[in-house]
Amino acid sequence: HSMIKMVGADMTAAAAREVYDESGVGPDDIDVIELHDCFTSNEIITYEGLGLCKVGEGGRLLDEDRTTYGGDWVVNPSGGLLSKGHPLGATGAIRSATVVHALQRKNLKYGMVTMCVGMGQGAAGIFEVL
Repeated sequence: HSMIKMVGADMTAAAAREVYDESGVGPDDIDVIELHDCFTSNEIITYEGLGLCKVGEGGRLLDEDRTTYGGDWVVNPSGGLLSKGHPLGATGAIRSATVVHALQRKNLKYGMVTMCVGMGQGAAGIFEVL
């Protein structure tokens, strides 16, 4: 009945709340994020689910340059999944390594990696704070 639910928006928000609660870290504490951008629209939906903005305001983060160097968060410094051809199976390891390297190089405190699998066919969300 809802296309936004079908692509996992509720799952993303629930997984984000859980990882924030378990880690004691919130969206304002995160410096760098490698997020699951299997589709362009999924990046915006994930911004909202992660609590980086209110629902419906994900596009504004891009318009205001808040998700790049000099903004509030550096999102997908690797270029994202689509820039690599979305290599299934390797995406989690590649993205985790990218965040670790960014934290080390830039002396940042917290990073996040999101991974969503099976969007629309029953899904699983894996979120980690590093």
